[in-house]
Amino acid sequence: MMRSALLRSLRSVRETLLSDHRARHTHLPQRRAEEEEEEEEEEGSSSSLDHLPVDVQFLIMTYLPPEDLCRLGGCSRYWRSMVQEPLLWRYFFMRDMASWTSVDHASMPREEFLSTAAVTDRWELRRLDYMSEYLRCSPVCRGQYGQQRPALEAVAYFLQNLVAGAEPRFAMLGPGLEQLDVSLMTTMMYSPHILPVAGIPQRQIGGIGSGISFLFNGRNKFNIITLYSTNSSERERARLEQQSVRSKLFVQEGEAEGRSVYSVAPQVQEVCQAVNGFIFVSNAETDRGRMEEYSQLRAVLQPIWGPASRPLLVLSCVSREGADRTPSVTVAHQLQLHLLTNPWMVQDAVSESLAGLLDGLCWLLKQSGVRL
Repeated sequence: MMRSALLRSLRSVRETLLSDHRARHTHLPQRRAEEEEEEEEEEGSSSSLDHLPVDVQFLIMTYLPPEDLCRLGGCSRYWRSMVQEPLLWRYFFMRDMASWTSVDHASMPREEFLSTAAVTDRWELRRLDYMSEYLRCSPVCRGQYGQQRPALEAVAYFLQNLVAGAEPRFAMLGPGLEQLDVSLMTTMMYSPHILPVAGIPQRQIGGIGSGISFLFNGRNKFNIITLYSTNSSERERARLEQQSVRSKLFVQEGEAEGRSVYSVAPQVQEVCQAVNGFIFVSNAETDRGRMEEYSQLRAVLQPIWGPASRPLLVLSCVSREGADRTPSVTVAHQLQLHLLTNPWMVQDAVSESLAGLLDGLCWLLKQSGVRL
């Protein structure tokens, strides 16, 4: 339905352009009309590509990356109008969004773009400007069209790197650590070709967590404090029986607006205060509601435990390559990350191969002031 509506709109744009062209040349003296046609040909506004059926033109546009599509729009008035057609970018937006492997606080699609799938009115779509939103949000375009680092943030980043401090520490938690068939943390510990271990656990936290140091890019040392909901035997039994366990990380204090309200357990509060950021591992193999995860994230990110400048990396994790997964944009939306004041990123990852992990860690370390 979306494709057919788009083709109808492109045909309408084409017919309008051709009608304007014919009308303009009909009322001009023959010599002047011939001169304008020659000028248009020199500018590249008329070519064999222009005269292809709209269906074929659309097919060509679907194969072009965004930067080439924008260049095509600069070739002539005809292609500028075709490329700027709002339904075209709405089609690309809805088609590609599910395949984006990451999204962050600066590139999360705004709510009105996520809730307008049924909109077909062209003028309404022009108001929403899907083209600009696509270029802002698409991982392919972020590097080229992304905003520059704010001046104050750049200064803070510079000052942080003038001071040699201790290795950054991150608390890692979430259901993806416990529910998947392949353990993400185990793979990390035994993959020196990807992420060498730089230090063995020095301290146990009530049987539910410990700290391990890793080496990023062979020179940047950082520490991950892994927090599990309960001890290993209870976690394994719950995973095999596909049951949930009562987490020792949080204390339920009641309910508000239909969801549980949690506070951080006393033995974890010190960790939340001491770390430079958080890694939340979400189980992307399930598309169940994430209200419990939402509530727990809010508990560890409370301002009482530390500044809102600390980054949050959400690893949207599956066990193996090729597994069906919930798109990163959907995970971000379900966790309502757009409501956070912390900088955040959702990154697709695979436990077995660690695909995507280094991209996420690179972002996290940079956000923590580490110069890579």
